[in-house]
Amino acid sequence: MRILAIETSCDETAIALVEAKGGLDPSAGSGLQFKILKNLVASQIKIHRPYGGVVPNLAKREHLKNLPILMGEILKISNFQFLISKQIPNSKSKILNTIDLITVTIGPGLEPCLWTGINFAKELYSKLRTHNPKLKLVGISHLEGHLYSFLLSQKSQWSMVNGQWSKIFPAISLLVSGGHTILLLMKDLIHYKKLGETRDDAVGECFDKVARLLGLPYPGGPEIEKLALRQAQGRPNVIHFPRPMINQKNYDFSFSGLKTAVLYYLRDLRNNSSAADIAAAFQAAAFDVLIDKTLRAAKEYKAKSILIAGGVASNKTLQKQFKSSVKSQLSNVNFFAPTKNFCTDNAAMIAVAGYINYLQDKKHRLIAQGNLTI
Repeated sequence: MRILAIETSCDETAIALVEAKGGLDPSAGSGLQFKILKNLVASQIKIHRPYGGVVPNLAKREHLKNLPILMGEILKISNFQFLISKQIPNSKSKILNTIDLITVTIGPGLEPCLWTGINFAKELYSKLRTHNPKLKLVGISHLEGHLYSFLLSQKSQWSMVNGQWSKIFPAISLLVSGGHTILLLMKDLIHYKKLGETRDDAVGECFDKVARLLGLPYPGGPEIEKLALRQAQGRPNVIHFPRPMINQKNYDFSFSGLKTAVLYYLRDLRNNSSAADIAAAFQAAAFDVLIDKTLRAAKEYKAKSILIAGGVASNKTLQKQFKSSVKSQLSNVNFFAPTKNFCTDNAAMIAVAGYINYLQDKKHRLIAQGNLTI
C-alpha cells in the first residue's frame, strides 16, 4: 500500500510518501514493513523565533503556502497549486494513481493549523478519487504518530524491528514533546494504556520557558542542549534543582515547579555559576525524573523494551543517559529511540500510524481536535 501523509499540527508543514505492507499478526507473515519514498518538512522556526514561540495565525498562513509546494515536490508537479484549484489531469503524475491511502493529523495541536492540513487533504482526496475510486482518507492522532515512530529506521529502508514483536512487547513508551509528557504501557502494537502524564507543563514546554529565562531563542530545547554541552562547560552537579514527583509512587509528572526553581535561582544568583551550568543542571533534573519513572514502570510491568519519542527525545544527552541507565539497571531490556528527524514532527510517522489504524479499521472524525489525547 502506498500512503500519502500530511502533518500540520503546529509549526512544521510536512508531507510524506510511504510504502507499507504486512499485517498486525506476526505469526501470519513477516510483520509490518515500511519504506519511506519521500519525507519533506518545511520549518517555520525563523518566522516564529522573534516572538519566542508559535503564533497560530502565522503558522496557519505558512501551512497554506507550504502545502502545495511540498505536494508539488512529492508528485513532481511544478504548478500543483493551480492544478488543485481546477482539476488534476490524470496524466500529470504517475504517482497520483499509486496512492491508496491519504492520512492527515487531526489533533492534538493548534486548531487553525490542524484545519489547514485537514481541508487540504479533503480537497486532494476529492480530486484524486475521480481517477482512483478505491482511495481512502483517514484522520490520525499526532500522538499515535510519535508512539509508532520507533518503527521507522534511520536509512528509510524496511523497518529493522520488523516481525520481532515478541522481543519488544510488553513495552514502556515515553512521549516527550513541547505539548505532552505521557508514560504508556504497550501490551502490543495496538493495545496500550496511559500510566501517567504531566499535571502542568510538558517537559518540552518547560525547556522553552527556561530557555527564555536564560535569554536563549526559540525553540528552547535544542538551545539549552547546545549551551549545556558547549565545550563541556556545563557542570550539572554545581547546582541541585528539585526533581519534582520523583519519589511519588505514581507515574505522573510535574515540571512547573522546576521552571520556577530556575527563575528563583537566577533572581537570587550569588555564586559564579555560568549559564551553561544552569542549563546543564536544569536538564539533569528534568531527565532524572523522566528516566527514573520510566525505568520504574519497566520494572513493575516486566517490560522487554523502553521506547521514547517526541521532540525532546532527540536530545542526545537524554538518549545517552537513558541507554546508560537501561544498561546498568535493566540489562535485558531493549531501548529504542528514533533518529532526530523522526523524533521531531514529521509526516512519515503519520503514515505509519495511518496504516496501523487502517489495518484495525480504526477511524477518527475528520475535524480538528486540539485537545485530542491518547
